[in-house]
Amino acid sequence: MVLIALEMTGLAVFAASGALAGVRARLDVFGVVVLAVTTALGGGILRDVLLGIHPPSALRDWRFLAVPAAVALAVFAGHRVFARLRRPMLVADAIGLGLFTVSGTATALEHGVPVHTACLIGMTTGIGGGALRDVLLREIPLVLRREIYALAALAGALVVAVGARLELPVGAASAVSVIGAALVVVVRMLALWRHWNAPVRADHPGGFSGGSQNDREH
Repeated sequence: MVLIALEMTGLAVFAASGALAGVRARLDVFGVVVLAVTTALGGGILRDVLLGIHPPSALRDWRFLAVPAAVALAVFAGHRVFARLRRPMLVADAIGLGLFTVSGTATALEHGVPVHTACLIGMTTGIGGGALRDVLLREIPLVLRREIYALAALAGALVVAVGARLELPVGAASAVSVIGAALVVVVRMLALWRHWNAPVRADHPGGFSGGSQNDREH
């Protein structure tokens, strides 16, 4: 029950971020719901497709569709309230990133893939929904810009994968998963707080224009 609650919390957070992006893009209510569901479920569906899990886990349980849809409708109705919760939403997003990255890595390892593949699948699980959201909004995905986002997910996935390969006892393995998720959250929040960005080519012809509106907000 605890794991289910945590997973639903992560879905709700990602759905809220997708719904807010849809409201800012002036989508209608259907578009907001679609964008929220895509943001919440996209990473997990990509994971299952890569691992050959059919149908994807998110499509077998009605709650995985109902929770993001309900959150999207709530955001659509009261978007001004949610928009004022920007800082808490960033923290919640980082927690969701950590949870989905760890669960994606663990699922990949259970299917017997190599460590490096599990790390990439774990990272994809964490960032996939946000990337699909940005593509639908015709924006350069956040993970391809200056933000320290995918690197945080990859660091957490690496911790989980290495811990699994050490064949630790159950209690210690669970602790490693918690450490991996915590690492994702800490790195992501430090990057936001300290304004850490991946390097870009400042001497590119035409210079750096400052990015999109999402970049400037961060």
